[in-house]
Amino acid sequence: MNQYKRALDIFEARYVLVPLEIFANDPYKSLVATMMSARTNDDTTVVAAERLFKKAPTITSLANLSEDEIAQLVYPVGFYKTKAKHLKLLAQKIIADFKGNVPKTREELMSLPGVGRKTANLVLNRAFGIPAIAVDIHVHRITNLMGWVHTKTPEKTEMALIASVPKEYWSDINRLIVSIGRQFRSHQKLEEFLRSHDLLKH
Repeated sequence: MNQYKRALDIFEARYVLVPLEIFANDPYKSLVATMMSARTNDDTTVVAAERLFKKAPTITSLANLSEDEIAQLVYPVGFYKTKAKHLKLLAQKIIADFKGNVPKTREELMSLPGVGRKTANLVLNRAFGIPAIAVDIHVHRITNLMGWVHTKTPEKTEMALIASVPKEYWSDINRLIVSIGRQFRSHQKLEEFLRSHDLLKH
């Protein structure tokens, strides 16, 4: 068994739902919630996202809200006013350029206001089942601790993982590693867990 499968099997056995995964089956909700989550705790994001989706269950209804209405609904996510502006523009652009359907390529997703590479990768993975590696602080930290990569930034971690990890494992990396990172927020506890399963690089 290779090191990637072994580690991911261990993480799968300890998996606890990552909050934003509840929107995984809906491309619109997955995109909007993931955008909202930037620099915001996932638990805070889920509450705000559910409040927004009650008022705007579709991309069309989101486009029909004013920026101020969106801002009130998504508060208190970080940078809520900026995100409200981006969400309004994003909804309008998806309707105008993509016939109201969330696009399925990284390039098209990143053409939308407020959508960066990590958000695009998460949406590809969660909503469309397209293999992509989304690197947040958990993935960056844990893959470095395990010695899968030796990188200084999440951007470099993504490129290093793409180069070394077989594509069949890409879709599980974010989901499983973020779950572990959320469970072991203390660096010491995380290291103890990884060491106990012989996953800490020596």
